[in-house]
Order: sequence, then structure tokens, then C-alpha cells
Amino acid sequence: MKWMLMAALMFCATLSGCLADGLLRMDDERCVAPMARTDDGTLKVITYDITAFSQAMLDEFAQQSGYEVELILADDAGGILERMLQTQTAPQADVAVGLDNTYLQTAIDFCLLSPHEVNTGGLDADVLAHYDGPLAVPFDHGHVCLNYDESVVDGENLSVPSDLWNLTEPEWEGKTVFPSPLTSSPGRAFMVATIDYFENDGDDNTTAFDWWKAMAGNGAIFTTGWTEAYETYYSGGYGPWTEGHLGGAAMTVSYCHSPGVEAFYSENWTVSTSLVLPRATFHQVEYGALVNGGGNADAANAFLTYLLSEEVNRNMPENNLMKSVLENATWPETSGYRFHTDEPIQNANVSTTRIGDDMTQWLVAWSAATQ
Repeated sequence: MKWMLMAALMFCATLSGCLADGLLRMDDERCVAPMARTDDGTLKVITYDITAFSQAMLDEFAQQSGYEVELILADDAGGILERMLQTQTAPQADVAVGLDNTYLQTAIDFCLLSPHEVNTGGLDADVLAHYDGPLAVPFDHGHVCLNYDESVVDGENLSVPSDLWNLTEPEWEGKTVFPSPLTSSPGRAFMVATIDYFENDGDDNTTAFDWWKAMAGNGAIFTTGWTEAYETYYSGGYGPWTEGHLGGAAMTVSYCHSPGVEAFYSENWTVSTSLVLPRATFHQVEYGALVNGGGNADAANAFLTYLLSEEVNRNMPENNLMKSVLENATWPETSGYRFHTDEPIQNANVSTTRIGDDMTQWLVAWSAATQ
């Protein structure tokens, strides 16, 4: 696990190094725009491999708006932030899509975003509760939580945990897998949830990082990303039908609606379900935002408006496997999608401001606990 500690320290060094090199930082709630990217007539979108961004969807936007789109792909939300930090003084994109509420505050603090002109009046209030400012608009959301394999966690082979400490007991040794918060946005979200969980468990003698240390000592598997955790090690998802599946882990981090997705693609069949312990779930919201110094604000605003349109956003569950941010949005009933989707009891309550302020020290503490 030494590489994870080094990665966290490198992350800290990257931010401080950028400051030393003149990276723009918010001063008195104000940001200065870098020299704008030259508008070459193409809307450039930095994002990750969002499945909703099909060629048909991009072609429809181009037909409606007259703006052609070029995608600049990063690995994930963290990759988007890293690329934007590296290129802040010479922006490559006009709009960023995919930063979530564990990354957003850092992007704001480092002046990576500029105000949008998108109407957010039709968005769900719970989604806007995390951030309702001028620098980002939500475009999808979901609840990160633990998923487990009901065919194994059946009360005989393994017991359903009633407390996160149950996962440190001998019966769970080597049976859990977690995507690293250093390199995975769901892993990052779940780590934040554990911080709130253990701050409110009535035990002042232990913290989330004591639990993470105990999990490492109980043979928990740590992976670089969600895909490896879910597809390679988790026994309850679609991994058994993919090349390289190892299994062995009956519990992992995913979304409370992941069992619904499993059913959606498997004709209303799944052995996976969610563990929705109070404060052990995290409401993840993904955002779109104008890049500070982007060269085509009109096209960027048009694209974000298009993402929030009825014809695009209502279809997020099928097209992007996340929930629409529009008011009164629901999960589809098709093939048990809604039936197998669990709702959280009480999400972790950690503000985006605190996440931005404390994330680096949390990552270092997590790395030290799990190495």
C-alpha cells in the first residue's frame, strides 16, 4: 500500500507546487480569468467516458445549436480536475462535465470555473442543496453505498452487518473490496461517508481511520478504481460474466441503485443489494461547468442547457445509469430497475466546503491507515 501513500503525498505536493508556480487561487471570493482559449468554432468538453454522450446525442446537439463538439477524455472525475489544474493558464476546454461534489470545491477554490447562464429552476431541491451557486450545474446524481451479494451474505455463510465494525470481524476477513479514494470518485465519496458515520457513532475514542486500519488488517482488498473492484473482485455484480473475474469479495462500494442496474440488464434478476446504514451512504452529484478561460461561453451554456433538457436528462437512468436531476425524476420500472433500487435512510452530512478544506489531510490519513 506504499504507492497509495505516495500518491496522496504527490497530490498534496501537486497543489502546493501549483501555487508556487503561480496557479490562480481564489482571493477575497474573487477569481481572475486567465488568457482565454482561442475560439476555433468547436465546443471542447473535458469529461470522462460518460455513456450518455453518445454520438447520436452530440449530433442532435450540433443540429439544434449549430455547435460541433469535441470531447477531451480523462479517466474519471479526478482526472478532469488534474487536467484542469495542469492547464489552468492555458485552458484546453470550454466546459467541464463530470466533477462531483467531492471535487467541486477544489475546482472553485483554484479558480478553474467561471459563471454560467443556465436556468436551474426546474431542478430537484435535494440536488441543489449541495451547491446552488453560479459556477456549476448538476446534471445527474446517485447515492454511493455498500453493495453485497445476497447469495453469500445470507445469514448462514455471512451475516448482514448492522454496524460497519461488523466488517472487521473474522467472518468478513478477505471478503470486502474498496476502490481507493485517491483514484476513484465512488471510493472518495464512501470515505467521506465513513468520516461522518464515525463522528456520529457515539464513540469518541475511534475515528473513521481507525476503522479503515482495522479493515486493512482484516484483509480488505483495495483497488485503483470502481471497475476493478466491482468487475474483478465483487461476486454479486456482472463481473462473473466478464473476463478476468476473480470473485472472493461479497461486499464492495457502488451505488444504492446498482442492484437496479443489474436487474435492468438481466431481465429483473440480481443477487446484489445495498447496505443502507444511516450515515454510511453519500449523495453524489455530478456537475457541468464553464471552464475559466474557455473560449466559447455561448456554446458552453448551450451545451449545459441541453444536458438539463427534458429529452436528455429524463433519460439519464437508461443512458448514463444515474438519476435525472429534474424535479419529480424517478427510476424506470423496466426490468426491476426501480424495484431493486434502494433508497438511503440517512446520507452522510458533510458540506462541500469542508470536503474542499479537509480532503487532502483525509487522503493522507486514509493512506497511512491502509498501507
